[in-house]
Amino acid sequence: MEDLRLLAVEHWGFDGRIHRGELVVHQDQAEPVMEVMARLFELKFPIEKVELVDAYGAEDDRSTAANNTSAFNCREVENSPGVWSQHSFGRAIDINPVQNPYLPRSGPIDPPPGAAYTDRADARPGMIVSGSPVVAAFAAIGWEWGGNWSGSKDYQHFSENGR
Repeated sequence: MEDLRLLAVEHWGFDGRIHRGELVVHQDQAEPVMEVMARLFELKFPIEKVELVDAYGAEDDRSTAANNTSAFNCREVENSPGVWSQHSFGRAIDINPVQNPYLPRSGPIDPPPGAAYTDRADARPGMIVSGSPVVAAFAAIGWEWGGNWSGSKDYQHFSENGR
């Protein structure tokens, strides 16, 4: 816990207004993540919400269904008991989960409202697509995008180690 830092970030909402939110990340990623969030702000990239997962009882499914952008959440990797997610270490961020859903090789789209956003060629506000400035901003700090995974795709997910 002592290695985590609380960041206050400004972001553009889907309503075209400036909002303030909070992210918790690992201390050695605080400055780089602030750089990325400042870049997304410059780009006026819309983000629906940036709230701590505490607002959702630390339940990832509730947070993603609410289209919440979040970082730290102490949880296991889905379908991998005993394997801690990079979110557990403050080394991953999920952005606009509805517009950028997780598409597993088998099983349902997560979150379910993300089914309306599976066609990545039909880019709409808040979506992250290959070659976008959002992907470039994270790449500039050495983070990888889950949209580049082979097999399953996690369009919302960015992490330091790519997983």
